Amino acid sequence: MSAIPEIRPGQSIELLKALHILTRDGKLNQDSRRKLKQVHHLCHFIEPLLTEIVASGKGLTLVDHGAGKSYLGFLLYDLFFHTRDDGHIYGVEARAELVEHARSLASRLAFTRMSFLNLHVENAIESSGLPARVDIVTALHACDTATDDAIRFALHKQAKFIVLVPCCQAEVAGVLRRRKGESLAQTPLSELWRHPIHTREFGSQLTNALRCLQLEAQGYQLTVTELVGWEHSLKNELIIARHTGVARSNATTRLEQILQQLNLDELRARFIY
Repeated sequence: MSAIPEIRPGQSIELLKALHILTRDGKLNQDSRRKLKQVHHLCHFIEPLLTEIVASGKGLTLVDHGAGKSYLGFLLYDLFFHTRDDGHIYGVEARAELVEHARSLASRLAFTRMSFLNLHVENAIESSGLPARVDIVTALHACDTATDDAIRFALHKQAKFIVLVPCCQAEVAGVLRRRKGESLAQTPLSELWRHPIHTREFGSQLTNALRCLQLEAQGYQLTVTELVGWEHSLKNELIIARHTGVARSNATTRLEQILQQLNLDELRARFIY
């Protein structure tokens, strides 16, 4: 098979076929090409974090929330963990059939330091199947409030790094919509979400801004950028959080002010830890 530029040297062809990224005859279609580019680009951001943790002499644990078919976990294992003697990847996924498929594939490929748990993200904190502390928490397109649950998990587990590509969070937009009449009477800022399409879009942007403040209040330094070009995915925001132990001094105050001014006080428990 001739070399495909998107495939890295030494990458498991059997894995890529099993994940349906490559066809049975080793070809890459346009949809798979986009998917592989997106996950490889995310790996590009995560691999230096893995290297940093390894260099510190610590054991390496990564928990991937809302893992789905575990594309990210499998590719990270193949690219980074497979050649090492230590480190463990845990995939958390609510759909039992995807968990069983991932377990079967990991066994077939002898990826012995991968575990898959059939859990909702919100229940993972209490699971005995996960370590008391983890190094990296990832959540790639974890839907709705699953990204928020992943953040809470990471804070509870004292993660050094948190890597998020948020998906469709409807909770904030739902509260904005429900209290729109009240907000229109109180603040001119409500014009930002008066129209339904703006409610959805503003709610999404506001959610991620609140998440960033939440992490900064807990001593994380943030990088917020795009994952890949917009032609590949509309769910494109990448948030990388590094724990420094130094909280942004006004982050909690800003959170409280935004929630109060935008009539979102009922979400205080979601964003103020």
